[in-house]
Amino acid sequence: MDPMIIMARLAPKVVGPLIRKLLVRPGPGAFLVGRPLRIARLVSFRGEQRTLGEREVRRIAAKLVERAVTPLPGATGPARERPVAPDEDRAVTDALSRTLWALGDLDTEIAQDARLEAGELARQLRRAAPDAARELTGDGTELHTVLVDTAALHILDYFTQLTGFVARTVVENRRTLGRIDDTVGALAARLPSRSAEDAAFETQYALDTAVLHSHLTIFGLDLVHSPDSWPLDAAYLGLRCEPEPPAADRGGAPEPAVPAEHALSGLCRVLVRGVAGSGKTTLLQWLAVATARGELPPTLRRALYGRVPFLLPVRRFAHHGLPSPGTFLAAACYPGAEAQPPGWADRVLRAGRALLLIDGVDEAPEDEREALRRKLRDWTALYPGNVWIVTSRPSAVRADWLTADGFTELSLAPMSREDIAAFIQRWHRAAAQQAPDDLDRLPHYERTLLNAVRITRDLGRLATNPLMCGMICALHRDRRGYLPNGRKELYEAALSMLLERRDRERAMGTTDGIDLPRQPKIQLLQKLAHWMLVNGRSEMDREIAVDTLAQHLPAIPDAARQGGPEEIYRHLLNRTGLLREPAPGTVDFVHRTFQDFLAARATVQRHDFGLLLNHAHLSEWEDVIRMAVALARPDECAALLNGLLAPRPGIRAAEARHRKLLAAACVGHATELDPEVRHRVRRFTRDMVRPSTVAGARALGWIGPIVLEMLPDPAEVSDGEAYLLAVTATSIADDMAIDYLAGLRKRTYPEVRAQLAGAWRRYDTARYAREIIAHLDPDGLFFPVADTEELHALRELGGRPCLQIAGEFTVAELIDGIVPADGLVRLWLAYGLGTSMAWLAAFPRLEELRLSGRLPPVTGVPDGIRVVEL
Repeated sequence: MDPMIIMARLAPKVVGPLIRKLLVRPGPGAFLVGRPLRIARLVSFRGEQRTLGEREVRRIAAKLVERAVTPLPGATGPARERPVAPDEDRAVTDALSRTLWALGDLDTEIAQDARLEAGELARQLRRAAPDAARELTGDGTELHTVLVDTAALHILDYFTQLTGFVARTVVENRRTLGRIDDTVGALAARLPSRSAEDAAFETQYALDTAVLHSHLTIFGLDLVHSPDSWPLDAAYLGLRCEPEPPAADRGGAPEPAVPAEHALSGLCRVLVRGVAGSGKTTLLQWLAVATARGELPPTLRRALYGRVPFLLPVRRFAHHGLPSPGTFLAAACYPGAEAQPPGWADRVLRAGRALLLIDGVDEAPEDEREALRRKLRDWTALYPGNVWIVTSRPSAVRADWLTADGFTELSLAPMSREDIAAFIQRWHRAAAQQAPDDLDRLPHYERTLLNAVRITRDLGRLATNPLMCGMICALHRDRRGYLPNGRKELYEAALSMLLERRDRERAMGTTDGIDLPRQPKIQLLQKLAHWMLVNGRSEMDREIAVDTLAQHLPAIPDAARQGGPEEIYRHLLNRTGLLREPAPGTVDFVHRTFQDFLAARATVQRHDFGLLLNHAHLSEWEDVIRMAVALARPDECAALLNGLLAPRPGIRAAEARHRKLLAAACVGHATELDPEVRHRVRRFTRDMVRPSTVAGARALGWIGPIVLEMLPDPAEVSDGEAYLLAVTATSIADDMAIDYLAGLRKRTYPEVRAQLAGAWRRYDTARYAREIIAHLDPDGLFFPVADTEELHALRELGGRPCLQIAGEFTVAELIDGIVPADGLVRLWLAYGLGTSMAWLAAFPRLEELRLSGRLPPVTGVPDGIRVVEL
């Protein structure tokens, strides 16, 4: 439950009198002379002035718990929920009474402690009673924390009212009154006085934002047996982020990929990179809805609660620069944009209350991206205090593109085997909600697809991001369990389903008087995609789309005799499922990947390989060229690959290198290729696969498994180069990489061992544990574990002395799963497990506890364990 709801129930007029019963008032001036007054001397249940006993203290605690779990009169929705289950009220009461009793053990001067924040006094209380909340659940621990924080606030307020308190101390402590917790404090700082008009519009805008973005269409498909959109709550798969480049300087262990909400915690300016279909737009959509609803995960609550989200797709203003605040809503195609009060958006920005979600820097033409960067720099300076999250494809902007402007760079991690399995299960659950008549078949489809992805190498390689994984789920269901192999076949099957089989299998007649076969539809859609490619656009004006169709209709008689360009345009928009109008007067493809595929088809049919070669150094043309190789005939493939290898005047050395590596990436897409050409590509690129930076090593791995055949023998390189080769090989999400990584497993170099230990989430757990993890020197090396399967694999290996918890576990799972218990020496927590660490007593040899910077302070750490905050 949101702590704000709990705090609303703990009104000062109710809590204040209860807390004052725990304290006594000293004589006048008692602490202004030579004998300082200690907190322990002011409690009413210890010492000479004792008026309460343990039973009375527990009654006070029980009343506080009762107030916290009782809804306010008239409350509805989440405000009526209980923060803990009814059967845990007693346990929370016991924990709170033990913590309050610890007031008598605080040997701290009032004059010193009253100048501190209430949070510090609360931490002292929890340290004085480290085992009080040990038996509580996660919800119980959170409720206990809120209650202790509230008590500390009122205790300090009481101290400020004591006679003789110096004016400076009184002023400092009065500021703490009203700050119920950090969340409320952050919210209050972002909520200046607003006019009734602003407040009313903002409320309506939040409701509308939650509705407008509450469904996902990440698949871009409207198939025969599959819905065209999915409820956000049912379909959203928690995406994972990792630092870019990966941090490898913390004791030899890189930061693991963690859920996006953890990675974004505490960051105000972020650039998120991700390949096409990796979920960048989905992530921003989820952030917008969660913020608008006020239903944020705890890690983001403090930073985002109460903010106003602005989701701004770059494609909609790419050629006009970032819109002004007054036109934000119009640029985002918000239907109620004209109703906003004059200057409202500017006031939100100047108050530092906005969440700016700028999606798709790569959608802007390359020569306009620097202007976009300068505008971002100006805005972050002009409007401090706001949160900025920007997304881009990895190669569209250089490394550290926004670092100088205070942005942290993160990358969306490829989906692991566990992520893919979870996605497939969620997809079928969502399908069951929307298609109850198919309930008997869906479990079978789910099982067979899970098995196919696990054992079919090509299929597993394709299902590495939400777009491709969703497309595979939809096609598998629509084809009754049959799936094509390879990217080209997958897209061909999707087009067949969308353009030919959809209406036919629904037994639908024509709704607009137009009945086009599949091939004419593809030809017409290709014309639109080709125009966007040539003009560097990801959307086009409706008038241009109609005019483009008018130019080509005479050459496509099946279409020309059924209607004019306007009628054909409406038919393609309404009946193909591939086009949409994101704003009045504009049209685009439902996903950039479909646009690239159709543009590649058009280019191959036109034999316009010179166009591809002229733009091969541009990142936005990479996928088009790969798909063109998959679609071209053998002699055309050879010509295109030779053209990528050939010297080209007027391009920089880095661009020439990029073209050659692109040629290597394309080889794997060619259905048939002259062996001499394949050999030539490898000869030209063999010496280029020795990366000199971590970012370069990772980018090399994105080319795919073919790179493994070109990497140097790991036994013949230095430790530094071995580390970069490990980064490259572990960036290839294919079990073929395990064979290469086996050549690095005997290295003692810390960075190499850490890279290998951190990569097993991308591969078959049992095989990776057997062939890699078992051979790594454990000395000082943190082994990350993200799920119970990995924890079990380490148990089979006899355990490890240093563990990094990179997944969500319960305390019981860790105590039971880490064996031998007396073998654990160092523990690194990348996930929160509550604030009390008393459970660490189960590991008698534990010497060090590391906490990632995103985690809150902990209490109850057993003696002898050193705490290191990173």
